[in-house]
Amino acid sequence: MVNQSFRIGIGYDIHRLEFGRKLIIGGIEIPYEKGLLGHSDADVLVHAIIDSLLGALAMPDIGTLFPDTDSAYKDADSIMLLEKVYAKLLEHGYHISNIDTNIIAQEPKMMKYIPLMKERLSTVLNIDYTDISIKAKTKENVDAIGEKLAIEANSVVILVKS
Repeated sequence: MVNQSFRIGIGYDIHRLEFGRKLIIGGIEIPYEKGLLGHSDADVLVHAIIDSLLGALAMPDIGTLFPDTDSAYKDADSIMLLEKVYAKLLEHGYHISNIDTNIIAQEPKMMKYIPLMKERLSTVLNIDYTDISIKAKTKENVDAIGEKLAIEANSVVILVKS
């Protein structure tokens, strides 16, 4: 059997921007005229992180574990979903080495919210603030992101056997 002391996972998410919704990214509410549309709070960053963790564990994706057909997850706080996935990670005997993420949004500007996101995520995932990278990118006014119709995020995680 192969020694699986390290595992890597990638995650991705995208949601449309809509009026009448709160914009929650990285567990932080960001003042903006639109929010992300989804069955839960549609936190693209947390969803990408969840999928990267699940991928590293070779488990089903976020939509399989928390389906949009289940009313229990209607308007769910994505941080709560992340806590459930983190518990699975611990059950499998792993801890997080580091997480590298991107938020891709034309608007709003994310830079001033990144320290708050990192603080929130480091607390939930029981890792050091410096072990989380969150970068903010735009699409230079190209495609649905650049046209301010959606926001996307991606994540890469390395897990280490405890």
